[in-house]
Amino acid sequence: MRDYEIEKEKRVEFIRSILKDSGARGIVFGNSGGKDAALVGILCKLACENTVGLIMPCGSMRNYIEDADDAVEVAELYGIENRMVDLAETSTALKQALGAAVSLTDAAAVNIAPRLRMNALYAIAASEGRLVAGTGNRSERYMGYFTKWGDGAFDLNPIADLTVTEVYAFLEHLGAPRRIIEKAPSAGLFEGQTDEADMGVTYRSIDGFLLDGTCPESDLEIIRKYHKTSEHKRKPPAVYEV
Repeated sequence: MRDYEIEKEKRVEFIRSILKDSGARGIVFGNSGGKDAALVGILCKLACENTVGLIMPCGSMRNYIEDADDAVEVAELYGIENRMVDLAETSTALKQALGAAVSLTDAAAVNIAPRLRMNALYAIAASEGRLVAGTGNRSERYMGYFTKWGDGAFDLNPIADLTVTEVYAFLEHLGAPRRIIEKAPSAGLFEGQTDEADMGVTYRSIDGFLLDGTCPESDLEIIRKYHKTSEHKRKPPAVYEV
């Protein structure tokens, strides 16, 4: 069983080491109002006073209400600077421009928001000498439940080895707000969207498989399929070398 006080100390030291080696002056992360962003924000703030959380609504009403409220609550509780960049109009404009060249599939359209958010994070990072902290967990990474060059892009990630179950336990240890811990995981990409509904399997099953190799046989088939088809996301780009 993990000792989350020791985990906290080790991860804070990891963040400080990356910052020192990079010469960066601070950190920026996407403060989505979700569990992973909350944990990353808390750890980054403990490691670096100059930590900024960026709230980036992109069309879904949940982004503007529930998620934004939760992001603000976490920031205020842990003394994290919050900023907002509204990407809704940018997303609409890009989709309209693309419409002249291609008929966008639903999957392509949904992935626009995470990639716009990545652009915003790196623009701020480049302008202020910051590193971008990633907020993806082990469960999502195994399933490939992230956007390539979107939320899958970052300079450091202090929670990449933690399953969703462990993220919740860590947040409990840190005294995070209850509604962050209790609300259904969602990227907020469209109204009513949840991670588990998208994948057709619960994080409980995914984490059971990852942590002790046990989960219902019907879920195991889904987990293996997601992992296999998303392998390209976990590999570096192919390059020709002599």
